[in-house]
Amino acid sequence: MTDTPLVIAPNLKRRLSGVTATVVRLIPVQARLIAIAATGPGLPPEVPHIPLLRAATLPRDHWRVWHARRNTEMALGLILRHLLRRRYRLLFTSAAQRRHTGFTRWLIRQQDALVATSPQAASYLERPATVILHGVDTQVFTPAPDRAALRRDLGLDPDALLIGCFGRIRAQKGVDLLVQAGLDLLPDRPRAQIVFTGRITPDNRAFADELQARISAAGLSDRIRFLGELPWDQLIRHYQALDLFAAPARWEGFGLTPLEAAACAVPTVAARVGAYETLIRDGRTGSLVPIDDAPALTAALARWLDDDPGRVAAGQAARAHVAQTHAIEGEARALVQVYRDLLARP
Repeated sequence: MTDTPLVIAPNLKRRLSGVTATVVRLIPVQARLIAIAATGPGLPPEVPHIPLLRAATLPRDHWRVWHARRNTEMALGLILRHLLRRRYRLLFTSAAQRRHTGFTRWLIRQQDALVATSPQAASYLERPATVILHGVDTQVFTPAPDRAALRRDLGLDPDALLIGCFGRIRAQKGVDLLVQAGLDLLPDRPRAQIVFTGRITPDNRAFADELQARISAAGLSDRIRFLGELPWDQLIRHYQALDLFAAPARWEGFGLTPLEAAACAVPTVAARVGAYETLIRDGRTGSLVPIDDAPALTAALARWLDDDPGRVAAGQAARAHVAQTHAIEGEARALVQVYRDLLARP
C-alpha cells in the first residue's frame, strides 16, 4: 500500500459486527487493486490501516474516496470535507432493508455516490445506487481438511452432528427459534448439538439467561452451548467445524454468515430475510423457511440432520455456488470501479 491511499474505509466500531467483518475481509483483497486503507480501532494487523488523525490530515493534492458504511462514518466524512477541507468524495454502502430515519436520509443526500448490498436495500435509498452483493474469500473460508481433528482442537465433540448459529445473541437473530428447535430435535438425535457464537450485550442478558434456563431445564446444557464472542480466526475455524448452519433471523440487512458457511462446504437453513433468498438455493445448498416459524425451522433442520449423504452433497454444492457467483474478488472489483469513477469526476 502507498503512504497516501486513494481510498479510506473507516471502521468506527471496536467490536466485531457485520460491518467490521466486511472491512476485515474485503480491504486486503481491494488493496491488490487500488491504494486503500482502513481507519479506526480494533482491526487485525493484516488489514491495511492508517490512524484516524492521519486520515483527517492527508494532503489536499488530489481527491480521495471516503467509503462509509455507518451513519457516524458518513457524518465524519462531511466534517472532514466541509470543516477540515479535505478533498474526499463521499461514498456510502447501505445494507438496510427498511425506511431510514430523517437524519440518515439527510446524510445519504450529502453523499457523492451510493452502493446497496441488494436490490431490496437499494429501494429504500430514494436515490440511484449501484447494487453490489457481498462476496466471501474462498481462500480464507475453506472446508476443513480434517474436521474431527479440528473439533478436538476446538474442544468440540468430533463425532457430533454440529449446527452453528453465529452473530449477536438477540431476538432479531432468531436465537430463541433455534433454541426451541433444539429442544424439540435433540432428545431424539443423540449426536446433534448446537453452538452459538456472538456477544451478549447488557440489554440482551435477560433474553439469553431465559434461553439458557430453558436449555438447562431440558438437560441439554452440554449440547446447546453459547461460546461467546470469538476472535476472527477462531470464528473461521468454528465455521469449518460445522455440519449445518442456521440463520433464522427475523430481520437482516444482507446476512453474510450463510456465504461464509457455504464457502466452508456447510449448507444453511435460513429464514427468508435479507439476501438469503439470493444466496441459498432452496433444496440444493440448504433450505429457506418462513420468517418467525419455529416448526418450519425445526422440520428443515431435521431433514438435513437425518440425511447424511444429502447434507454432504448440499455442502459441496454450496461451496461450488459461492466460488462461482459470490467470490469476494467480484465484490472487490465492482467497488474499485465505483472508486475509480468517483476519482475521475472533474
